[in-house]
Amino acid sequence: MGDNDWGAARRQHATKDVDVDSKESMIAEEPVAAEALDEVLVFCDGACSPNPGIGGWGVVLISTRGKAMRELSGAELKSTNNRMELRAAIEALRALNRPCIVHITTDSEYLKNAFTAGWLEKWQRNNWRTAARQPVLNQDLWLELLAAVKPHQVHWHWVRGHAANPGNTRADQLAVEARRRLARNKK
Repeated sequence: MGDNDWGAARRQHATKDVDVDSKESMIAEEPVAAEALDEVLVFCDGACSPNPGIGGWGVVLISTRGKAMRELSGAELKSTNNRMELRAAIEALRALNRPCIVHITTDSEYLKNAFTAGWLEKWQRNNWRTAARQPVLNQDLWLELLAAVKPHQVHWHWVRGHAANPGNTRADQLAVEARRRLARNKK
């Protein structure tokens, strides 16, 4: 994606500013009024090939004021696609240095539905067991994600993967590049 495309994406969502350059996490002691919070758009994706196998994750953070954009990525030798989807969301939220209104767009229904369909609440009530009484997969990452979500007001959005959404497409590119880089370095 060219610079002009990102500039258009940033201008399209211009209302407030947020600093996404720090890896520090700032957890609010008291609830913060929504009007006082900055707003940020997050596009996150995971990639794994084979699945399970070498995995990569990618994140695009965009300030709704349009003055800041940041891309993050990483990879793990032994992972799954779902673990990489979760890791992308965790790292996106950890990159924010203060509480924000966060719009997370993902192509993972697994990730989105855990929050929007009440799966996480059910899993926690059932002592991290599914409806079939099996242990919930990726509990370690779900716990990390719950902690990362806590200081923010997070809104989850789903988009079909590889469907020409610029933010999702770029996050996918970052995830695939990170996975490939790790695979090359492993040899």
